[in-house]
Amino acid sequence: MNQETPNHYFDAAAETGVHTDFSRAMSYGAYLQLDKILTAQHPLSDSHDELLFIVMHQATELWLKLMLHEVRAAQGLIRADQPQPAFKMLARVSRIQAQIIQSWDVLSTMTPADYLSFRDALGKSSGFQSYGYRRIEFALGNRSEALIAPHRHDPELAAELEEALNSPSLYDDAIRLLARRGFAIDPAVLNRDLRRSWTSDPSVLAAWREVYRDTERHWDLYELAEKLVDIEDWFQQWRFRHMKTVERIIGMRQGTGGSSGVAYLKRALDFAFFPELWALRTSL
Repeated sequence: MNQETPNHYFDAAAETGVHTDFSRAMSYGAYLQLDKILTAQHPLSDSHDELLFIVMHQATELWLKLMLHEVRAAQGLIRADQPQPAFKMLARVSRIQAQIIQSWDVLSTMTPADYLSFRDALGKSSGFQSYGYRRIEFALGNRSEALIAPHRHDPELAAELEEALNSPSLYDDAIRLLARRGFAIDPAVLNRDLRRSWTSDPSVLAAWREVYRDTERHWDLYELAEKLVDIEDWFQQWRFRHMKTVERIIGMRQGTGGSSGVAYLKRALDFAFFPELWALRTSL
């Protein structure tokens, strides 16, 4: 009895003839500019593990760029009193954060000996100098003019960060939306110095508490609040994985850029972007 080749086998050879001449058409590689992306890794040592270190951090910077794109778009919708379309963007931010967290699992396969084989080649460069991370922090509300200092050598970048420092954060826009919906937000909050990190306010806590106590009436605000909690939850998980990965690889040594390393990362775990959204859970 003859057996025919199962039709579920994919004939890749047959498919290659569909489009082969890209002299006048855009190819996959051209669209993604893979010639730039895949040639942007330049290890400075002979260490096998340095490529892992470079790729992981470059991929993270791309994810951070997408996160900022989504956060800024969500802010625009919230300012336009259209929070619901922003929910998908904020949910996407959380999914991106999950991807970034998983990247630490890959980096954690690097041992202390592996890292020390190329650490000196890094010079003074450090993740603390990531302007992608800095822009996300500013967009979410962790702000200080001192955080721009590592970027002052690049006037264009410093100017961009200054602009971000003077613009409302995602949480500022959420609070202003509460005020437009009739909640009694303290005017001092609405006119606060945007260059400073957010500090908890009783009027904001009271407003969010009212939202959570009558979710049916304030459903879109309630959903917005939960999307913000998701983002902070994932951000804290990212910070924790970052801290533990660094501790696993370099222990309590000073960071390459002069930061205190693990000690700094542990202190960062205490910062909350949206403190009222966590505090209200105790007082409901």
